Amino acid sequence: MANLIQKAKDSINDIINAAYAKAVAAGQLPEGAPLSGLVEIPKDTANGDYAANHAMTGAKAMRMAPRKIAETLVANMELEGSWFDSVECAGPGFINFRLGHGWYGDVLGNVCAEGADYGRVEVGQGKKVMVEFVSANPTGPMHMGNARGGVLGDALASVLDRAGYEVSREFYVNDAGNQIEKFAQSIDSRYQQLILGEDKVEFPEDGYHGDDIKVLAKKFFEKYGEEHLHTDITERHAVMARFGLENNIPKMQSDLRRYGIEYDTWFFESTLHDSGFVADSVAELEKRGYIYEKDGALWLKTSQILTEKLLAAGKKQEDIDKLELKDDVLRRANGFYTYFAADIAYHRNKFADRGFDKVINVWGADHHGHVARLKGAMDALGLDGENRLDIVLMQLVKLMSNGEEVRMSKRTGKAISLTDLLDEISVDAARYFFNSRPESPVVFDLELAKRQDSENPVYYVQYAHARICTMLTALAAEGHAVPDCANINTALLSTDAERELIKQLAALPEEITLAARDYDPSRINKYVTELAARFHKFYTVCRIRDAEKELLEARLLLADCVRRVIAISLSVIGVSAPEKM
Repeated sequence: MANLIQKAKDSINDIINAAYAKAVAAGQLPEGAPLSGLVEIPKDTANGDYAANHAMTGAKAMRMAPRKIAETLVANMELEGSWFDSVECAGPGFINFRLGHGWYGDVLGNVCAEGADYGRVEVGQGKKVMVEFVSANPTGPMHMGNARGGVLGDALASVLDRAGYEVSREFYVNDAGNQIEKFAQSIDSRYQQLILGEDKVEFPEDGYHGDDIKVLAKKFFEKYGEEHLHTDITERHAVMARFGLENNIPKMQSDLRRYGIEYDTWFFESTLHDSGFVADSVAELEKRGYIYEKDGALWLKTSQILTEKLLAAGKKQEDIDKLELKDDVLRRANGFYTYFAADIAYHRNKFADRGFDKVINVWGADHHGHVARLKGAMDALGLDGENRLDIVLMQLVKLMSNGEEVRMSKRTGKAISLTDLLDEISVDAARYFFNSRPESPVVFDLELAKRQDSENPVYYVQYAHARICTMLTALAAEGHAVPDCANINTALLSTDAERELIKQLAALPEEITLAARDYDPSRINKYVTELAARFHKFYTVCRIRDAEKELLEARLLLADCVRRVIAISLSVIGVSAPEKM
C-alpha cells in the first residue's frame, strides 16, 4: 500500500544525501556531517510542493552559512528519473522541490490499482487492538453521550483497521452489581404497583424512574401475572433482572445496528464473577503485595502504585502529596466485590487471557479520575497498563434547535435518547456530526443536520459523490466510458485545480496514518470535506464534456478517482455515498 506523500519525502531525503556525498567528493562541503532534517508541505505552494530544512540543521556541524550549504546541495542534485521537475533555494536556506507530472500520474495509478483498499497502510503491523466503546448500562435507553461515543469508537476502529491493525470492537455489559439490583427493585416496585395500586407501594427514591421501567413491569406482568408477587425477594429480583436484561440488551443491539454499529463481542460482566476471575485477579494483586485488609474489606494500595509511577517519571514527592491519592476498596466487608475490582479483572482478561497488544476505551470525560487508577492496577499486575491501555475521553454534547438547547424529546418528554435522535435526523448526519475531535465539546445543530444544501457538511460531501456518479452515467451514455489508467496522458492534468485535487487524493494514506496515531477519526471528516471542495472547484473551472478527447479522458479518470476516494473515506466513518441526491 503506497503513501506517495511519504515516499516523496523519503525521495527528497535520498536526493539531498546523494547531493551531499557528491559535494563532499568534490571538496565543496566538509565530510562527516551527514544531513538530516524535516521535509514538509508548505502552506503556500507558490514556494514549491515540498520544503526541506536540511541545510539549516547541518549548518552548525559544517560551520557554514545555511544558505551556502543549500546552494551547494542544489548545484549537486540530480533530478532525472525522480518525481521532481525542479529544485531551488529560498530564504535563509530552505530547499524547495516541485513535483513533476510523473508523481501525479502515479497517484491516480495507485487509486485505480488499489481499489477499495486505497488508503490502507501497514503501520499497525497486524498488532491486536481492542476498541471498547459505548458500554452503556443495560438498565435503560441509550442517550446522546452514547450516540457520540458510538461513532467515535466505531470510526476509530475502522481507522485502525485501515492502518494495519487487527481490530476487535467490544461492548462491555454491566449485568452485575448494585445497578442491576436497583434495576430489579425498580421493576419489582412497578410490578407490585400494577397489581396492588400505586398508592399501596412506595417506589424507591434512588430507583430508575423512566417510563421504560413501567413498560418492562407491564411486560413482566403480562407474562407471569401475579405468580411472583409473593415469591422470595431474592429469587424474584433475579428473575426480574434477567427478564429486564433479556428485553433491554436486544433493544440496545438493534438501536446500535440502526446506527451502523456491529460489535465483534458483547462481553458480560457476570461471566467474570461466575468464573471466579474477579476473585482470582484480587488474589493475584494480593500475591504481588498490593492488597491489605482494613475494617473487614480488601483494599488496593492505589496510592502506593501511583506514587511509585510518578516518582519514576521524575515527579517530586511534595507535588505528589498535593494530589491526596487514595486507596480503593476491591472487596467490601459484606464479601461483595466492587465495580473497580470487576473492571480490573475485565482488563486483565483483555491482556492476559485474550492477548490484545493494545486496548483502547472510549469514555465520557467524567471518567477522567478512573484512568490513572486503572492503568496503575494493570501495571501492578505486570501488564504494562501505562503503554498498553489507552483511554479516549470525550466531552459533552449540546443539542441545539433554532438557537435553543434541546434537553427533552418532543415525543417522550424525557432526555434525548439515541432512538429519539435517529427519528429526527439521518444516521449519516448523526455519524458525521458526532465524529469530531473527542476532547472538544460538540454543539449539534439539529436544523443544520437536516438541511439539504452545501451548508450541511455531510450533504456537501455526499453531493460531490452523487454529482460525479451522475456525470459518469451521462458521459457513458455519450460513449465516454472511464478509461483505463494506463491509457491516459496524466501530463495533460496540469492546471492548479487538477493538481491540487490529485494532491488531496494522495493525502488519504497519510491521514489514515495520523488519525490512527492520534486516535482522532475526525481527521477523515476534514479530509473528505476538503476533497469535495477541491472537486467542486475543479468541476467549475475544468470542462470535461467539451474538452478534446485526450484531455476529456484524463479528466474523466480523475473524476472517477475522486468518486472512489470519497466513497472510501465516507465508509471509514460509517457514512453512505449515494449515487443520486
